[in-house]
Amino acid sequence: MERFITSTLNRRDPAKEVSLRPPKFADFPGQEKVKEQLELFVRAAQARDEALDHILLCGPPGLGKTTLAYIIANERGTNLKSSSGPAIEKPGDLAGLLTALEPGDVLFIDEIHRLNTTVEEYLYSAMEDFFIDIMLEQGAGARSVRLSVPHFTLIGATTRQGMISAPLRSRFGLNIRLDYYDTASLARILKRSAGILNIDIDDEGAAEIAGRCRGTPRIANNLLRRARDYAQVRADSIVTGRVASEALAMLQIDSDGLDEMDLRLLEVIVSNFHGGPVGIKNIAVSVGEEESSIEDVYEPFLIQRGFLVRTPKGRVATPKAWEKLGLKPLQDHTELF
Repeated sequence: MERFITSTLNRRDPAKEVSLRPPKFADFPGQEKVKEQLELFVRAAQARDEALDHILLCGPPGLGKTTLAYIIANERGTNLKSSSGPAIEKPGDLAGLLTALEPGDVLFIDEIHRLNTTVEEYLYSAMEDFFIDIMLEQGAGARSVRLSVPHFTLIGATTRQGMISAPLRSRFGLNIRLDYYDTASLARILKRSAGILNIDIDDEGAAEIAGRCRGTPRIANNLLRRARDYAQVRADSIVTGRVASEALAMLQIDSDGLDEMDLRLLEVIVSNFHGGPVGIKNIAVSVGEEESSIEDVYEPFLIQRGFLVRTPKGRVATPKAWEKLGLKPLQDHTELF
């Protein structure tokens, strides 16, 4: 019986991702400034035999925030326990995580901006003074029990730094932002991943995928697997530049890395709203997508590549977006730029 496995560009494949994660800073291509900072701080803490300061990792999905958390723990020589903001529903959940840590351990909380307010307030004392006060019972018989927690390092990851409250954000000693990767770094990532997954790929094939993966390693690795599937069925199982180009064309990913939804967004803004400005709510309704998905997944790349800009009045398609769609910008629209 055949099994059909569907995949989207930014969906995680945990079993594969773990195997593809580099264990050391030296094996982590790209983000050179970030690596330099983190490696220095890890070495300094290791020399003093102290826990690292708490670290906040920010940036779009798929850039390696979770991978860096594992590398930090590995390089520091400590254990890592992970959870996510939505999974920690009540203070008791947080207490269970914290009391299970050993001195110097790393607690990694993904999507930390989604912690509920009550849990977040309990986290303040744990981060600063390494204790939490848990309330037992309610009403007149209520009492508080103080639990000590070992000196630990909290690493929070978020795609929405603006949604983190100021009190929580101020308690992180290091605030690190990850940016999109350049093509050369992505090509190195693809060659490394291909070696782990036993995929035959040449330099042209790696460069072709690297140029179309939106500057994101997670997407690059997913496209590598799809190119492998295409090469296995329709070529000689070697991902060359031609094979990669054909595979990505089949997936409707063009030479600029834009997929079907990216083009739909641009078409809606240009065709329905004369290039903008237009509000995010109108765009979301027009394309049938959630506002948060547009803001977090699609817009950052379109803005970075110069197809879209945000203005106080709404989103505006740039002349480059009009040209991408084979259209000539309106005269009054070009004056905005």
